[in-house]
Amino acid sequence: MQFEQIRNATVILDFAGKKFLVDPWLAPQGSNGTFKELGMEKEAICAGHNKFAMPICALPKLVAEILNGVDYYIITHIHPDHIDIYSDGTVGKDLNHNTPIFVQSKGDGEILKKSGFTDVRVMMDNTQIGEITLIKTPALHGTKVPCGEASGFILKHKDEKSVYVAGDTIFYDEVKNTLQQYRPEVIILNACAATFNTFGRLIMDDGDVASVYEVCPNAKIIASHMDNVAHATLTRKTLREKLQQRGLSDKILVPNDGEIYRF
Repeated sequence: MQFEQIRNATVILDFAGKKFLVDPWLAPQGSNGTFKELGMEKEAICAGHNKFAMPICALPKLVAEILNGVDYYIITHIHPDHIDIYSDGTVGKDLNHNTPIFVQSKGDGEILKKSGFTDVRVMMDNTQIGEITLIKTPALHGTKVPCGEASGFILKHKDEKSVYVAGDTIFYDEVKNTLQQYRPEVIILNACAATFNTFGRLIMDDGDVASVYEVCPNAKIIASHMDNVAHATLTRKTLREKLQQRGLSDKILVPNDGEIYRF
């Protein structure tokens, strides 16, 4: 399999001969605006978070190159840093609307259908894509209260290493149970410790990453969802520093945008 970090939680997985584009946030750099412009100043835990227009970084390559050859889209949840959302409530206008797209729920599926997508599928506990098994996994998107519903997923195939994309979640009992049940060989974590005042920390921090490693020390673990949202409290640089302090700097991969790993 091949993993390609695009930007934020947007990644491409080449798996068992199929190309999956996950959480495609394809907006131009800065086009989503700042928290101040979005009327979200009260959610920022420090004044500095209101200064950054999102996405903070440009895409590492053209949108057409990202979309080329994609067989399936997977949307772990509909938030504006996981799929482009427009003022009329539609999403994903740059995507091929005839490409099959997997979502976490019927509710998310309705949004995709209203946006013109013709082949919308809800992830189940055991969804078959030819010889590939797609398994929806639980997620908890906030330490205080959930910032909406979220999900992760696992991909399995007899000739590939199993892959677990945890999605927007903190480390909690259900993530631990997923790791113990499936023992994934490649694990992708959203790990910039993004935080809102109302919801608390929304996704994993270095402590959560360390907890995942403790459960699955033999897996290849990748820290994604870095350096592109204003409410992040960890950058790639600071995450690497904290992992080094924990003795994990050689255990966790922290890819730059555009970086590729093959397993």
